[in-house]
Amino acid sequence: MAIPDYETSMYPIIFPIVGLLAIAIFVAIIARRFHLPYTVGLVVTGICLALLRVETGVTLTHDFIFDLILPPLLFEAVLSIHWKELRRDAFPVLALSTVGVVISALAVAVGIVNLLGWPVPSAIVFGILIAATDPVSVIAMFKDTGIKGRLRLLVESESLLNDGVAAVLFALALIWAQGASQEATALPQIAQALTLTAGGGIITGLVFGRVAIAVAGRTSDHLVETALTTVAAYGSFLLAGHFGFSGVLATVSAGLLMGNLGVLNQPETNPLSSRGREFVIAFWEFAAFIANSLVFLLIGLTVAAVPFTGLGASALVTIIALVLAGRALTVYPLCLMFSRSRWAIPVREQHILWWGGLRGALALALALALPASLPLRNEIVIATFGVVVFSVVVQGLTMPHLLRALAFLPKHPLRYE
Repeated sequence: MAIPDYETSMYPIIFPIVGLLAIAIFVAIIARRFHLPYTVGLVVTGICLALLRVETGVTLTHDFIFDLILPPLLFEAVLSIHWKELRRDAFPVLALSTVGVVISALAVAVGIVNLLGWPVPSAIVFGILIAATDPVSVIAMFKDTGIKGRLRLLVESESLLNDGVAAVLFALALIWAQGASQEATALPQIAQALTLTAGGGIITGLVFGRVAIAVAGRTSDHLVETALTTVAAYGSFLLAGHFGFSGVLATVSAGLLMGNLGVLNQPETNPLSSRGREFVIAFWEFAAFIANSLVFLLIGLTVAAVPFTGLGASALVTIIALVLAGRALTVYPLCLMFSRSRWAIPVREQHILWWGGLRGALALALALALPASLPLRNEIVIATFGVVVFSVVVQGLTMPHLLRALAFLPKHPLRYE
C-alpha cells in the first residue's frame, strides 16, 4: 500500500483544526469550573497561544468565516424561533434590525468623521460593518440559565436580521466608497440593488427550505433528514452568494422555514420523524459549538498580532465609545416609539439589548473582505478587531452582573456553555 504524501494529503488541514478543537474542549471544561463565559475563555486562550508563538496552521479569513462558520451559527440560532412569536413582535424586531442598523451606522460614521477626521466613505463602510450584532455568549448564557420568552426572542431575532441587513448595506456602501459612478449609485438604483440582494436571498432560502422539507417527508431516516438540513443551510448560503444575493438572509430564511415546518411543528403534521427532530436539534447545537470554538479561538490568535499602535489607543477608545453610543441611539429611541403600544419593551430589557449587542464573526468577515484600495483599510480592520475583543471580553464578562442587577438571574453563580 502506498503511503500518502503528507504535503498533498488532508493532514495539513485537518490536524490544526483537530488541535484547535481539543484546546476548545479543555477551555470549555475550565470555563464551566470557574463559571466563566465560554467565548471569553476562547478569546483569551487564543491570545495566550499567539503570545507563546504556538503555530496553529489555520488563519482567520473572510472566506473561512463566510463559507464555514456563519451558516451553522445562523441556522442553529433561527431553527428554534417560533414564527408565531416572531410575528407577534415583528414591528420592534424589524425596527431594530433595519432602521436600527442605519441609525447605528450613521452615528458611528458621523462621530468618526468629526472626532478622528476619517474620510466619509471609509467611515460609512466601518459604521455599517460594525452595526451587525453577534451576541453569541449572551444567547449561550440564556440557554444555560433557562432564560426564555420575549427577551431571548428579541435578542436572537434582532441579531439574525440585522446581520443580513448589515451585510446587504455593506456591499452597497463598498461599491459607493470605491468610487462608482454617480448614476450607478443614485437612490433608485440603490433601492433596486437592495431589493434584489435581500429579496433574492430570502427567496433562495425559502426555496431550499421548502424543497428540503418536502424531500424529508418522504423518508423516516433521521440521518437523511439531518443531511437535508445541512444542504439547506450551506446550499442556500452558497447559491445566494453565487448570484450576488444575501447568503445570510438565505440561510436565515431556510432555517426559519425548516424550523417551523419541521423541528417546531406538531408531531401529527410534522414531515420529520420524532427521532429526526431530536437528532437535527442535537446536530446543529454541536455544529454551532464547533463553529464558535474555531472562530473565537482564531479571533484571539489573530488579535494578538494586530498592530493596534497603527491606530492609537485614544482613537481606539473613541471608536469603542462611539459604537456603544450608536447602539444606545438605536435601542432606546426605537423602543420609546413602542412604549405606548402592545409592543412596549420594558426599560430593563432595553438595557440588555444595548449592552448585549456584542460584535463578532460577521463584522470581522466584512472587515477582512475590504479591498486594499479602500482608504484607511488597515485602520478599519484594526478598529474592528478592537471593538470585537472589547465586546466579547468586557461586555461578555460583565453581562452576568447586569442580568443579576436587573433581576433576570439568581444571585448564585452560573455556568455557561
